[in-house]
Amino acid sequence: MILILDFGSQYTQLIARRIREAHVYCEIHPFNLAIDRVREMQPEGIILSGGPASVYAEDAPLPDPTVMNLGVPVLGICYGMGVLAQHHGGVMERATHREFGPAELTIDEVSDLFAGFTVGEHTGVWMSHGDRLERMPDGWLALAHSDNSPVAACRDAEGRLFSMQFHPEVVHTPRGREILENFVFHICHASADWTMENFIEREIARVREQVGSAGVVCGLSGGVDSTVTAALLHRAIGDQLTCIFVDNGVLRRDEAGTVMRVLGDAMSCRIEAVDASRLFLERLAGVEDPEKKRKTIGLTFIEVFEAEANKLSDVKFLAQGTLYPDVIESVSFKGPSATIKSHHNVGGLPERMKLELVEPLRELFKDEVRDLGLALGLPKDVIGRHPFPGPGLAIRILGSVSAERVAIVQAADAILHEEVRSAGWYDKIWQMFAVLLPVNTVGVMGDERTYENVIAIRAVDSVDGMTADWSRLPGELLARISSRIINEVKGVNRVVYDISSKPPATIEWE
Repeated sequence: MILILDFGSQYTQLIARRIREAHVYCEIHPFNLAIDRVREMQPEGIILSGGPASVYAEDAPLPDPTVMNLGVPVLGICYGMGVLAQHHGGVMERATHREFGPAELTIDEVSDLFAGFTVGEHTGVWMSHGDRLERMPDGWLALAHSDNSPVAACRDAEGRLFSMQFHPEVVHTPRGREILENFVFHICHASADWTMENFIEREIARVREQVGSAGVVCGLSGGVDSTVTAALLHRAIGDQLTCIFVDNGVLRRDEAGTVMRVLGDAMSCRIEAVDASRLFLERLAGVEDPEKKRKTIGLTFIEVFEAEANKLSDVKFLAQGTLYPDVIESVSFKGPSATIKSHHNVGGLPERMKLELVEPLRELFKDEVRDLGLALGLPKDVIGRHPFPGPGLAIRILGSVSAERVAIVQAADAILHEEVRSAGWYDKIWQMFAVLLPVNTVGVMGDERTYENVIAIRAVDSVDGMTADWSRLPGELLARISSRIINEVKGVNRVVYDISSKPPATIEWE
């Protein structure tokens, strides 16, 4: 495995993703991970991430110095470069010219880190730093430079410690993946044995050991995470698993029937369906604040789920589709983020129901979950579904939620999906949906003036949802979508297209 120590960079998860994509297992831990734990993990290599601090600041985050003297290769990226340099006697100072954005890197020496490059070659990289290495540690060798960084990459004399000023993990460094793989394979000599087939075999054994002969209950939403969780558990423990699907009244049109039909056929496991849509809509009536919507839906779900689960006998475990980004967030060295969406996971159930958690996906990123689903034999159209938020359409209805407003956004969203699929664009974009805005606009239908609702269409391109750009859907496709929604969805007389990127906008509107 490769151990990544996190100093707070916005790109740390991307380092892990690039290494996982090379089929090498890695984990992210806070920079101050206890040295005994590091030794216990027996990493084949250690990466020190970037971060917002300066190594010469009084309160700069620093790892246990022993981390850099364990005899395994270490790679420092950006802030991590400063950590390595300062520890070994180098000097980091505030750069005269800060670098944020694209830069041209010139290769000065071809070592294992730059295998495949040539001396004097220029390559594009992404810089994001205000400090730079002014003096290398004694005996270290410069590997590359840029206009503003005389030493943009370097190594120690033994070829065990490496550092770089730029970020190889981002897509804006075109050959960054190659550089990271050089470190992982040529320097750390790691094995490319992180595959979903190996994961399935290992996780099935772990789940069987954890739950024994006890029953497990799983909340099934129809989304990718809960579906793959259920499929893996069903393969591991069969009829010991019971899935509960709760219709909360703010799902996509015909979602309940789709889940029961498609997932029931695909997994042949026991699914209990509960139609609680009236209860949810009653409690959402008059609620306009997005966070209050989330909490209302979450608490009501707990109540309904708990009542159904209590009908089952010998249930001792609750399965959740917790993913690795959730785990990373919870152990951030800055403490759990206050901005974690309150609908990410089912909160409160284990405490109230005295159930132990089973989280078979907690080591995986979203794209790995999709690969796992395919390896488990789930239908591609199920695994390829776009992300859908826990609070459902409630946060795609700006303002108050009612059965009438839910019906409007359901109909508009169904038309959007039909047209995008028909045009062959569904698999080209990350996520799309319709939003019902809390404003009315004037229009003309026939010979009558109207004053009706506005639907906003959102479609974005992304890899992991962390950043996103609006999808350049063809004008003729947008025209068909708009025409159908206005003509077929009663109460709508205007359709607009959201062309905001993330950042600064988020993907969802609420």
